[in-house]
Amino acid sequence: MAVSTHRDTQATKAVRLAAGPAELTVEPDNGCRIGSLRIGGTEVLRQGDRYGCFPMVPWCGRIEHGQFRNGGEVHRMPVNAPPHAIHGTGRDLRWRTARTGAREAVFTYDLTDPAAAPWPYPGRVTQLVELAEDGGSLTLTMGVETLTDSFPAQAGWHPWFLRNLGEGGADVQIDFAPEWQEERGDDHLPTGRRITPKSGPWDDCFGMPRGVDVTLTWPGRLELRVTSRAEWVVVYDEQEAAVCVEPQSGPPNGLNTLPRLVTPIDPLEISTTWSWRSLS
Repeated sequence: MAVSTHRDTQATKAVRLAAGPAELTVEPDNGCRIGSLRIGGTEVLRQGDRYGCFPMVPWCGRIEHGQFRNGGEVHRMPVNAPPHAIHGTGRDLRWRTARTGAREAVFTYDLTDPAAAPWPYPGRVTQLVELAEDGGSLTLTMGVETLTDSFPAQAGWHPWFLRNLGEGGADVQIDFAPEWQEERGDDHLPTGRRITPKSGPWDDCFGMPRGVDVTLTWPGRLELRVTSRAEWVVVYDEQEAAVCVEPQSGPPNGLNTLPRLVTPIDPLEISTTWSWRSLS
């Protein structure tokens, strides 16, 4: 079934999931992003149509000048962050709600949806959003399948965590131990050199070959740990209102520099789990 688009006149309701102290809403019409995640009544995601937590697919971060190659073919994506294309097409579309329950829901969209950028390869993206039974964690899983030819793709998530949870509390602290940092050029793309990780502020990609593992701590309030078997994470903390910890299947511009082919027998799959505990 084809996914409906923003041209449709009838809006789809946000999907609410809840378990234990956690409740969240998913907005299928707005790029299938998590619009809200409340833990013990406290919102942890920046609010607004562009924020929350959105899936990055079928690429993550920037593509150099909006172009990538697959074999002898060069494809061009709309340059939506001049001079580059950024964050994929999925965040700009209306996804189809395939299944919902009290704690989990499944959503899909077609890569060649008419409302999408001109992605050249037929395929399907599926996202599973699942709260643990005790409400102590959230697992996001995404899959990218081809319907015909093989193609390079990436997938990941771009959460906007609030820097401060309010009520006079301290700002969030970010703790992680990457093995390297991708050197960032003036064009915001990795240069191809791996360097010793530097202190922030960051808008940078890091390598964690044993899996992404980043802890966010709001002192006296909440500890939230982002983990994934993926080996790449972008950390962005240059904005006053929020910080971003983005597990993803490859580095920025990876469609060109480190392509991972999606084939009929080898779909792309990625998961991340956020687990938390109260510090109050």
